[in-house]
Amino acid sequence: MSIPISIKELIEWSNGKEQANSELASWLNLLGFQDRSGLTKFLNTPLVRDKSMARQILRSWSGRKLLDEVSDLILMDEDSSGESVLYTLENLLNEKDEVTTFDLLNSLSVKAIHIDLDGWIEVANNWRSELKKQQRLISDLVSINEISSQREESNLKAFEIKETEYELISLIVPHRSKPLSLEFWNPSFRDKTRKNWILLMPGLGGDPKHFNWLARSLSHSGWPVVVLDHPGSDSSALEALLKGRLPLPGAEVIPNRMNDLDSVLEAKMLGKIDISAENVVLMGHSLGALTAILASGVKIDDQLESRCEKVLDNLSLTNLSSLLQCQLIDINLSNRKKIENLSAIIGMNSFGSFLWQENLDNQINIPLFLTGGTFDLVTPSVSEQLGLLLSVSSSPFSRVLLIEGASHFSPIRVEGQMNHSEGKDLFNLGESIVGYHPLSVQSLLAFEIISFLKRLEEKKSIPAKTNLTKGNLKFHILDRSIIEKLVKF
Repeated sequence: MSIPISIKELIEWSNGKEQANSELASWLNLLGFQDRSGLTKFLNTPLVRDKSMARQILRSWSGRKLLDEVSDLILMDEDSSGESVLYTLENLLNEKDEVTTFDLLNSLSVKAIHIDLDGWIEVANNWRSELKKQQRLISDLVSINEISSQREESNLKAFEIKETEYELISLIVPHRSKPLSLEFWNPSFRDKTRKNWILLMPGLGGDPKHFNWLARSLSHSGWPVVVLDHPGSDSSALEALLKGRLPLPGAEVIPNRMNDLDSVLEAKMLGKIDISAENVVLMGHSLGALTAILASGVKIDDQLESRCEKVLDNLSLTNLSSLLQCQLIDINLSNRKKIENLSAIIGMNSFGSFLWQENLDNQINIPLFLTGGTFDLVTPSVSEQLGLLLSVSSSPFSRVLLIEGASHFSPIRVEGQMNHSEGKDLFNLGESIVGYHPLSVQSLLAFEIISFLKRLEEKKSIPAKTNLTKGNLKFHILDRSIIEKLVKF
């Protein structure tokens, strides 16, 4: 079912020139605009506030894909490609600093828009289903807890270690025009040699300083840590996007990120980085976690394109990571060398569930420790961390740490967080974005990651338990058996 709306009549109605009992008024009431003032406010709301950044987003793979999907739901006469919208919007951006919906409609060379009601209903149903999964997860965990009768309470100790500092290393690599910048956190004591060293990778638009709290805690506990800065997808790239100088980075940066990773591993092997531990643990946040998993050698299955056709058609914005995952259809990640001495992968707010179906033939026997939060709508824990462990890992040591109230941005420490709920850097993270007190979440993450690493070196697994509490946080440590129960609930 499609609703045709004349652009001329729409503008006239919003300006009070059309009769309130017209057919158009009935359609607008159905869409939620009961009066002219509401529609007028909607039409005059800026679609674009910064034209330089808007251009870069529209030119990116993700921006064009979103525009294509919206164009399937709101057609401009017979144009379902979105080309007329893109062309008109780019022309308006040449003329104006801000572009409103009214500006766009008034400039389109079409007479009517057609709203696909069936398509919007399907999108709404998919959003509702995804949100219900998130809401149901907590009650399901309580039910499982009643069966297992497992509960533990203890005080949370903050990790605010100050004495360990890092060394900056400049590494010349063949695939970059400028040297890679590395932070090397070397433990200050040598009386206890760890079996592993850690390579930590920030997420898309991330900065090494966002994870100094974690690198410092790990180093203080005896693990050498190298933190990568990925040019082209780091905080400098995010700043360039905001200033309209570079397009929105996407999955096309993954090959270079994997080359960065390989270069650090080679530098360590050649003795350019002084680390005695032989085995490596790959660690990352968001896209950094996905890079680590892809670097392990697990192959993306050949059904990705068919899965993505369904995902993108549904405009499933409750899982924003789906755009990055589906972009990998067009990116060549073959001919990867197997990483020697890979002990484990630790992924904070990891994703990749669309890349692999649950298939034991395609899994890796490498321990995974995946962390996530119930307030994460970028990489939802049900679809991503839980689904990812089932799809990728066959190791009995693998676990998911699920923190209630934590979000996708909770692990990121930014300037100002120590004294206020908001950060002051490019992320400008407030409480509505990061969820429950980020410093408490970061302390819990450091505590549990260190516990996992200690058990890993002892070849022991972390006990899987639900409804644990530390401080004011409630969290769950899940193994494959518990996750399978949750999926079946």
